[in-house]
Amino acid sequence: MLVVAFAVQAVSALLSSVHVLVASALVCLAADAALHRWQRGLVTAFGKLHATVTVRQVVRDLLLVLGLLRIDVEPESKYLWIVCGLMVYYALHFACQALAIVVRRTRTLPVVTRNIDTSALHLDAAPPELLMHRTGQRLLTSGLPVAAGLLATAETSHLRYAAAGLALSAAFEAIGAAMLFARLLPRRKPVTADQAIEWFEKWLAEYQPTVGMYFSGGTNSAYQANMWLEPLARLEGRPIIVLRERFMVKRIASTDIPIVCLPKVADLMRLEQSTLTMLIHPSNSGKTSQVLRIPTIKHAFVNHGESDKLSSCNPYAKAYDEVWVAGPAARERYALANVGIDDRDVVEIGRPQLDVIQPYAGAPTGAYTTVLYAPTWEGWDGNPGNTSVIQAGENIVRALLADPAVRLLYKPHPLTGSVEPKAGAANLRIMEMIRAANVKRAADQSLARPAAAAAAELTRRTAELDALTTSTFRDSADDMERMLLQGAPEAGRAAAVTDATAAWEAAFWASFPVWEHQIVTDARPTVYACFNAADVLISDVSSVISDYLASEKPYAVANTSGLPEQEFRETFPTVRAGAVLTPDASGIPALLESVRNPEKDPYADDRRDLKLHLLGPSDPPSAVRFNDASRALSSRAEAHREGMAVRAAVAVIPKQRETENTPNGETVGG
Repeated sequence: MLVVAFAVQAVSALLSSVHVLVASALVCLAADAALHRWQRGLVTAFGKLHATVTVRQVVRDLLLVLGLLRIDVEPESKYLWIVCGLMVYYALHFACQALAIVVRRTRTLPVVTRNIDTSALHLDAAPPELLMHRTGQRLLTSGLPVAAGLLATAETSHLRYAAAGLALSAAFEAIGAAMLFARLLPRRKPVTADQAIEWFEKWLAEYQPTVGMYFSGGTNSAYQANMWLEPLARLEGRPIIVLRERFMVKRIASTDIPIVCLPKVADLMRLEQSTLTMLIHPSNSGKTSQVLRIPTIKHAFVNHGESDKLSSCNPYAKAYDEVWVAGPAARERYALANVGIDDRDVVEIGRPQLDVIQPYAGAPTGAYTTVLYAPTWEGWDGNPGNTSVIQAGENIVRALLADPAVRLLYKPHPLTGSVEPKAGAANLRIMEMIRAANVKRAADQSLARPAAAAAAELTRRTAELDALTTSTFRDSADDMERMLLQGAPEAGRAAAVTDATAAWEAAFWASFPVWEHQIVTDARPTVYACFNAADVLISDVSSVISDYLASEKPYAVANTSGLPEQEFRETFPTVRAGAVLTPDASGIPALLESVRNPEKDPYADDRRDLKLHLLGPSDPPSAVRFNDASRALSSRAEAHREGMAVRAAVAVIPKQRETENTPNGETVGG
């Protein structure tokens, strides 16, 4: 529509067709506004063709001026001032845009923080978003009076309309430029980068962090760090979270732990002079090697889950001082993989996140058996055995929905479909199947439904939890404004969040009928909350199985690898204590029968043994072992620092030899 409107506007301007010119210009403006409102991807595509919003606006205005020249028989010189007025308007627009760039740079600090008091920096709120970020929308908005005036002049031949439009548009841009220029005055200009770093170093000296977590990743990887927030908060010492990407500060879940983001390597190296002794690493990234260069800090790789996949014994792990694993299985996995990990550097700590998982309490007592289907994602290597969603997902769900006594909880991996479109399409079809099954069940008037008060209670609990865990910002808020608003947390907030989360989870499950299937794709409820609600798990070879074993409840693994069952069990040890499902899901009825009748469950003893093998002993608790490992690694770091100090004190630095001149003028020595 935009392209056609431009073409029609050009033709009508040449043919002196007033009404067509006006109509096409209006359509062109409306199409451009719609693009910026609903089709941001297409706006980007136009930009790559150098048909930016500025180019489009200039062409649109010039076509209107051309139309005026063709329509009016009066001397062309009377329209010269319109062209001059347009030049002034665009000059003000570009000046405003240049000032926005300068202001944005002055507000981009070398460190971004959360949960830290930044009052000493005297930060302030960001300018309106229309001035700072939405350049295209600002141009379309400020250009409306110009376009309206030119169109009115084309219809009436009265120049006063064009003059009024130009004056309004120029005034809009002039006011915006003045507002931005005021931000650059000495009394309003933010702190400099050097001042911000000086403040950060002073804060480090006052807070004296001892343990921390380092994380770097993509936009969808924050869950890898979020699972370690609570265990990190329970460690002895003063914890800190170190990030590298600015956007990641917003994606870290609610926590009271101080968060610092240091995008530049030079600023990251300042941690070397701090009291920080050890960092845990939930994932590997290209930027991890940068922090590993700091010799005064010890590093432990904790991963974001363990499974039988090759990714759980990555050779990159040998770059860390220690590799912390859940239990003996992971130690054996590294030994078998032969990727260069010294067994002495492997420390078994269990999985401290799993304390919230409730133990197995026997067969389902209600009218429905709750089945959690939590497939993993397709991975990077295209292996068909990575995820069951493509080959078996629909069959599994269809078989479960066919049982009238099953309530299904479907929780796909957050990255499902990010690599393989077939996985994303299958995921959507599965969701449609579940929604259709819910509609069919809802039509049965004999089924019990929760009281209306349950939904109201969930709404209340959601608002209560959101108030504790989320911060509300203006659309124009930048990192500096968020730092200002997300200062040091109030005392007791962490305990309040824990209580509010428990109350929310109880209200969530109570708000739905016990027979209603659920699609769980939001951050809440967590996968661990789903574990507690489920009677049996169906998943793939992934860390979900290892974590679920903490409950010792029955589980099944979908085999889409193409391997025979026995070879599948031998290849992936986490499978040995659960049922194996073929892609046709023919084993679903037998699985449900064993869950409802524990005497028919052949894997109960195997699950207890496998739990010990995967997660280690329950005594001492995983949280204690995690803390002990942290203290031991911190002690190693402190011993290393003391040794470096001693060597620096006794080291003899050879002096340079004095130079002397030879008779021929040459210099020797040095």
